[in-house]
Amino acid sequence: MFNTPLKRLALAAVGLAFALQAQAAPTQVTYLLPAPPSLPAFAPWIIAKEKGYYQAEDLDLTFIAAKGGVDVAKQIGAGNALVGGAIGDTPIIVRPNGIPVRTVAVLGGGGVTMIATNARANIHNIQDLKGKTLTVMSYSDTTYYALLASLRKAGLNKDDVNIQAAGPAGVWQLFSASKAEAMAGVPDWVINAEDAGLQYQLIPREQVFESMAQAILASDDAIEHHPEVVRGVVQATLRGLKDIVDDPKAAAATFARAVPAYAGKEASLEKTLRLYVDYVYAGQPVPGRIDPARLDAVRKFYVSEGIVPRESPLDELYSNRFIDTQTAAK
Repeated sequence: MFNTPLKRLALAAVGLAFALQAQAAPTQVTYLLPAPPSLPAFAPWIIAKEKGYYQAEDLDLTFIAAKGGVDVAKQIGAGNALVGGAIGDTPIIVRPNGIPVRTVAVLGGGGVTMIATNARANIHNIQDLKGKTLTVMSYSDTTYYALLASLRKAGLNKDDVNIQAAGPAGVWQLFSASKAEAMAGVPDWVINAEDAGLQYQLIPREQVFESMAQAILASDDAIEHHPEVVRGVVQATLRGLKDIVDDPKAAAATFARAVPAYAGKEASLEKTLRLYVDYVYAGQPVPGRIDPARLDAVRKFYVSEGIVPRESPLDELYSNRFIDTQTAAK
């Protein structure tokens, strides 16, 4: 009695509706960040999520903080996530240890690491840091390795200075409290120290090791078996980056809307974003594209100075296939 053609048709319609609903559901993606996602350093990602750019790529990202960029790479390499964020030269550091990750986009032509000094400390160059106390976020974050490279570039080593790992808040709080004469970190921590009342100076850019900007990392497995996820993350994040470059003030308002702790602090946030635009995001002809020559120079420096034991093949460190879609360049 109940197995009528009309009944079967109704059941089929219900089944189709469920199938379409399941098909329409976005792909759940865990994205690892080297520090808490509430930091302005991650504005391109936060803005991309707030404005629905990931959703437009059929992705639903969940941000989880790891313990620095090297830890992000280790977690991705172990298969605990497909993608994550770190500095673009991170694969140079971890690939020799068998961690199969690559940079698939770099957000800018400059380096993200700044070395800020207390204006009263009379520090004008890297050599003046000898005997001084510096703060970093952690000993596993790639900004720490960029600091080591900057010291080596100036003829110093880590034993010539007192480097303190203080966490994502302590890195600038100790600096602003004059418990450290200098800090190596990202632009938002520089502005945090300024907002806390510290007068700072920046070591000239030409003296700071030319590492890479923030980047998107993906495992070899993700690149091979989940390219649509990697491509979607890259393209959506680059849209968030473009919003910041085009209008830092509007981007600050969007970020503050997404991270309510910054409500009322839009002016300070705008200063931070402008530091990124001027010092980090600038100088990149094709947004997101990795420059192989620059990556090669960074790789050679790390190896020559003993920061990493050996060179990994250059083409195992990055992929531009999600940027240069027409040429699918490696």
